[in-house]
Formats: sequence, structure tokens, C-alpha cells
Amino acid sequence: MRLPRSMAGWTMAVFGVLAIIMGATGLISPDSMLASLGFEVVPEAQRAAGDYTRVFILASSMASFNMGVYYLVSVWTEWRSFYLFTALFRLMTFTVFTLLVVTGEAPGRFFGVAAWEGIGAVATGIGLWLDRRHRVFSNP
Repeated sequence: MRLPRSMAGWTMAVFGVLAIIMGATGLISPDSMLASLGFEVVPEAQRAAGDYTRVFILASSMASFNMGVYYLVSVWTEWRSFYLFTALFRLMTFTVFTLLVVTGEAPGRFFGVAAWEGIGAVATGIGLWLDRRHRVFSNP
């Protein structure tokens, strides 16, 4: 894999690798992922019939892993329009996840997920701006 060729590419690479690591962690140990997000971990024997919490964490972890791969593919191809798209939608995700915490639908520690999305969006946005300012690439 080649190194990123722009500041925005570096932000995408860093967040892509982190998403792969977090996804793999959730796939290997869904209970540790639940605990890290501030959710109660209910032992298997005490789970109600139809409790699909672990399945949801596994599915979300797979999605995180896949998203990390998409980010790295976008870095490989320097797909700048994808960088902009993800920055905008990560801001929307930040807003929704923050509202889940504020309204009590999610525990306070879940704000870490919101912050992750917001910081990633801002970092990539700044990277795109700096690249454009320094004419690393002419089009986002």
C-alpha cells in the first residue's frame, strides 16, 4: 500500500485503520465493545429470548471493519469526492449520536462514538481545505 498523497488522505488513512481495529475488536470480543461504549453487559445465561444485542454489535463491528477498508481504498485511489462525502455524513452522524446521548437514548459514554465521528469529519475537512489551499489537488 502506498502512503497517502495529501493531508486529507492521511486523515482518511488514520481513521480507516482505526475503524478496522475497532471493527476487529468488536468481532473478536463483542462484550468488551459493549462495555467500552457504556452499555451493560448481560451474561449469556441471563439474556432474554430474542435479545440480539450481541448480533447487533457483531453486525456494527463488521460494518466498521468494512468502512475502514473503504477508507483505505479511497486513500489508495485519492478519491477526494469520497473524502468530502464522508466528512459531511460524519458530521450528520455526530449530530444524531449526540442527540441520542442528550435525549437519554444512549449512555453518556456513547458520546465517544459521536466525538469520533465529529473529530474525523473536522480533520478530513481541514485536510481538504489545506490541500486545496496548497494546491495539492485542484478538485475535492
